Amino acid sequence: MVSSEQRRRQLAREKFERQQQRREAARRKARRRNTVIAAALAVVVAAGGAAFATGAFSGDGDKKPDAASPSDSPSAQPSASPEPKMAVDAKAKYDMSLKTNDGEIKIAMDAAKTPHTVNSFKYLADKGFFNNTKCHRLTTQNIYVLQCGDPQGTGQGGPGYTIPDENLTALGKAGADGSVTFPAGTVAMANTGQPHSGGSQFFLVYKDTKLPPSYTPFGMMDAAGLKAVEDVAKEGVEGGSGDGAPKKAVTVEKAAVTKE
Repeated sequence: MVSSEQRRRQLAREKFERQQQRREAARRKARRRNTVIAAALAVVVAAGGAAFATGAFSGDGDKKPDAASPSDSPSAQPSASPEPKMAVDAKAKYDMSLKTNDGEIKIAMDAAKTPHTVNSFKYLADKGFFNNTKCHRLTTQNIYVLQCGDPQGTGQGGPGYTIPDENLTALGKAGADGSVTFPAGTVAMANTGQPHSGGSQFFLVYKDTKLPPSYTPFGMMDAAGLKAVEDVAKEGVEGGSGDGAPKKAVTVEKAAVTKE
């Protein structure tokens, strides 16, 4: 027969085990959440969020581009200004072509769901904003993206204006870890981590990636373009880390947005 003291110890032990199980479950949940948060930083426009949003990185500011980066030509970039006037047909289909030093990446753009984003890209491409710019960031751990669209090649540049977030529910409802899956081939806007803070930087997803649903998905790469980005990813990151400048340099020689 079990004594009252033995029973008391048994109940205490069971209570302790339940507490340990709850704590371990909480730790696992926190680890998943932190992984998503850490991964999201890879597609956030680096540093100077407030300055970027107010146009401090309009292209002809005081900060000089790094010698290894493409030259920052003020004549090819708009001055700090409001979002460009809407000029695209939201009912039409548009394509963006990125002619790079390693082949062409074609992107089918969703003007119906992301009219502000498509309009901005056409406005900038028509001005030659993206021409001779580097894709400055590759991430090969936790998330799988190549980030482009910065005229400075530093992760801090932009057009001098911001555009509203769009189409954030397109990839479904966020899971328990606060993320959704951005399928391989997706093209989406980078931002400062704040709502409606996208400018010109965007990222190309080369492998299914879990991220918070706070980045505007506005297009899909064609098969050849996806393969080109996959080939860049296979070469890895400079210095052997999982996040940084791609070892295989990628330069957008010319970008164009055309109506089908």
